[in-house]
Amino acid sequence: MHTKEEKLAAFGRLLDTMDALRDKCPWNAAQTMDTIRPMTEEEVYELSDTILKGDRPGTAKEIGDLLYHLVFYARIGQEEGSFDIADCLDKVVDKMVFRHPHVFGPQAGTPTTAKEIADTWELVKAKEKDGNKTVMGGIPDAMPAILKALSMQEKARGCGFDWEQKEDVWDKVCEELGEVREACGEQDPAHMQEEFGDLLFAVINAARLYGVDPEAALSGTCTKFRRRFTYLEEQTLKKGRKLTDMTLAEMDAIWDEGKAKGL
Repeated sequence: MHTKEEKLAAFGRLLDTMDALRDKCPWNAAQTMDTIRPMTEEEVYELSDTILKGDRPGTAKEIGDLLYHLVFYARIGQEEGSFDIADCLDKVVDKMVFRHPHVFGPQAGTPTTAKEIADTWELVKAKEKDGNKTVMGGIPDAMPAILKALSMQEKARGCGFDWEQKEDVWDKVCEELGEVREACGEQDPAHMQEEFGDLLFAVINAARLYGVDPEAALSGTCTKFRRRFTYLEEQTLKKGRKLTDMTLAEMDAIWDEGKAKGL
């Protein structure tokens, strides 16, 4: 591993590289925060993908790519006279120091459990002078729905608004399932959408309470479905047929065959 001096030197090299690209490369010079934003979103997903796969060399690469984007935003902010990289770093450090009084404040050295910190996290954040006016105020509207639901539930838990016993959540899941079935019977599209949303929110809540990452769980199921459907497609082609010519029973038989093989 590198020393602190080597890490600082590497970060300085990134800043110097960004300055050179922004000053001398026409493409880099033409970029704005708006044009970079979609690429940043892609980089975040690529980083997440390497973490899910346990690909540590890939994770290191993707962290570097994401850092490049963050430095890019800071350089543009500097050109606008809005902020620079030092402002960004100072803000996050000040925030972390404020939120961890058991490490940096008068309470430093006081034994504190991870659960105690998690249980009071949102209440500590609410005391920040420049914090969000509401607990949910910092959750971006553009965040993917599963992650948004999980974030909302975690923030509510941080304020003490949560199930006392995790097993109690199943009554809510069953309740929402029943309401979905009723809405579907009514054939009211708006009501069906609302009730499906409530059901999904409840299921995500259940996953959270049982320590399951719902995004990772659904991603794993999608991967499994793709693998099994690809097997179905390949086996159908080997028979000289098309999926559109197959009966559902025939497709189910091949599907179960792939499932039995552990696909």
